[in-house]
Amino acid sequence: MPDVARPGLRVTPALTIPAGELAWRFSRSSGPGGQGVNTADSRVELSWDVAGSATLTEAQRERLLARLTKRLVGGVLTVVASEHRAQLSNRDAARARLADVVATALAPPSPRRRPTRPTRASRERRLEAKKHRTQTKQMRRRPTE
Repeated sequence: MPDVARPGLRVTPALTIPAGELAWRFSRSSGPGGQGVNTADSRVELSWDVAGSATLTEAQRERLLARLTKRLVGGVLTVVASEHRAQLSNRDAARARLADVVATALAPPSPRRRPTRPTRASRERRLEAKKHRTQTKQMRRRPTE
């Protein structure tokens, strides 16, 4: 849902990308559309220059550039939306997709897993299951004399 209170794209409560930094491009979309599919430019490409953005702090820029290296082309992040027949719906989908990608990349890393040892009971259950599988497979063999 677009944020109508402030112009731009709200990514997190602390970060809003100004509308002037967003570049829109429209083209014809493949898929359903009936008679208007060959005339309406309903496919939407939304681009944002991460490397040249003035709204990011240096730490945010470094984190985004590090985490989105495979998605960036020349420092520019581009998302495409063409799943709807209407251009307005695709615009909203592209805005939501870009906000989601940026918010996910800006999120702090999850805490590292603390290594733990298996409990005594779990080791015993594992060995008991191995013995049971061994017996089952031995019963499937041909009898030896």
